[in-house]
Amino acid sequence: MRQFSRPLIGVGFGLMCLTLLASCEGNGGINGGEANAGDPISCITVKAPTVSIPSGSTVIGSDRGYPEERPARNVDVDDFDMDVTEVTNAQFAQFVAQTGYVTSAEKVQPGFEKSGSAVFTPPDAVNRTWWRFVEGANWRHPEGPSSSIDTRGADPVVQVSYADAKAYATWVGRTLPSEAQWEYAARAGSQTRYIWGESRTINGVEQANTWQGAFPIQNTKDDGFLQRSPVGCYPANRFGLYDMVGNVWEWTDTIYKQGEGEPIYVIKGGSFLCAENYCRRYRAAARQPQEAGFPTNHIGFRTVNAD
Repeated sequence: MRQFSRPLIGVGFGLMCLTLLASCEGNGGINGGEANAGDPISCITVKAPTVSIPSGSTVIGSDRGYPEERPARNVDVDDFDMDVTEVTNAQFAQFVAQTGYVTSAEKVQPGFEKSGSAVFTPPDAVNRTWWRFVEGANWRHPEGPSSSIDTRGADPVVQVSYADAKAYATWVGRTLPSEAQWEYAARAGSQTRYIWGESRTINGVEQANTWQGAFPIQNTKDDGFLQRSPVGCYPANRFGLYDMVGNVWEWTDTIYKQGEGEPIYVIKGGSFLCAENYCRRYRAAARQPQEAGFPTNHIGFRTVNAD
């Protein structure tokens, strides 16, 4: 059986026009106005499923981040439109209900003996590995059979492979963004370390769903969440896009390199597992390689219009 001995690197379109009322609890950043640490989180109701991104030029990558982000380079990007939020459990459930699609994690994959997927589990004295294969983990049960998405329709769907994300995108007549499209949209004209400025917080308020504390053993939940948050619980960028950093990593259509037997794709945006002491990748320039057929409980996606 495949073993996890290291951290992971990692109908028509009209049906997407759901009104997703995200119910959030805890303390953290809020949308709109001045926010201060301790203010309640205010999540959005999604009324428009996509936003138009104008064409333009930008610098992508970074010379002051991780080695794989270098070099910073100029790119030109044609106009396109992008999902305002990450694809949610509710949206993905409609896709499955109408097509009968079976995800990668619901099948027995090469190298495994049973169906399931990778789940983050805090290490302990017995098992120091924080990524573990959990039998029965899939998009309906992100952390395993005892977990459920029954009341989490507004959470981003996870435990989806590249093929799963691509299949959903094709079903709605769209596709996955290229790395350049994704980073251009995330930056929204900014060239600061974070898409909102040079500091990780504003007035002490977390601007994305990330990890606070000493990863992987202590999470203070200063942002109000231990794991994934409903979409739209943090301020949008200048293009009106939510959760472009933090919450969950997002698949792109850009190949990082060809792996043994399957390509390895670029994922972007960081996740709720990125911390100050580990994986400072809640930045637009950050990128990670991820095996195409390897879903986890911290990788999701959003779509763009197909050419």
